[in-house]
Amino acid sequence: MRKINTRSIVIMALSLTLNIVCSNLALMLKLPIYLDAIGTIFAASLLGPFAGMAVGGATGVVMGVTTDIFSLFFMPVQLITGAITGVLYKRKQENQLKNSWWFALTISLPGTILSTIITVILFNGITSAGSSIIVQLLYGAGMSQSLAVFLVQVATDYLDKLLTVIFVSFATRFLGKKWTISR
Repeated sequence: MRKINTRSIVIMALSLTLNIVCSNLALMLKLPIYLDAIGTIFAASLLGPFAGMAVGGATGVVMGVTTDIFSLFFMPVQLITGAITGVLYKRKQENQLKNSWWFALTISLPGTILSTIITVILFNGITSAGSSIIVQLLYGAGMSQSLAVFLVQVATDYLDKLLTVIFVSFATRFLGKKWTISR
């Protein structure tokens, strides 16, 4: 286990803030994407899986007790996103922009499955996210609720993670190697 230093704490605090601001923005605008894992993926890409999980877990707690109670229930999605991202970025290739589609797919699928289960079992398909509107439209058109939730989750999670991976790729390139911390 690596010793936590000031740089790691600053990156994790910035990442937590990024998650909170971006997820609240998506929530207020009722966007069909979530933007709640930008900081989780950023921290995991720079510091590894445990930092990503810490930021994701903290995001779930802070958001859950302040603005969006649903975030507490979706905390396992943040944890798995942080873990998988940290492992993937540890093994990343030099040009991650070329592999953004693959990174986003690999990061989003486990969370998609988990969030679909949580949404269907705990919330009967309706959450605070803007994507719930699409779920209800598909459900009202005759699709089964589970299938509607899964299809919407696949599309919105992938788009959300693709945009996030591209953002993190540019951000880490902009920050340069001096901010990247060896794992």
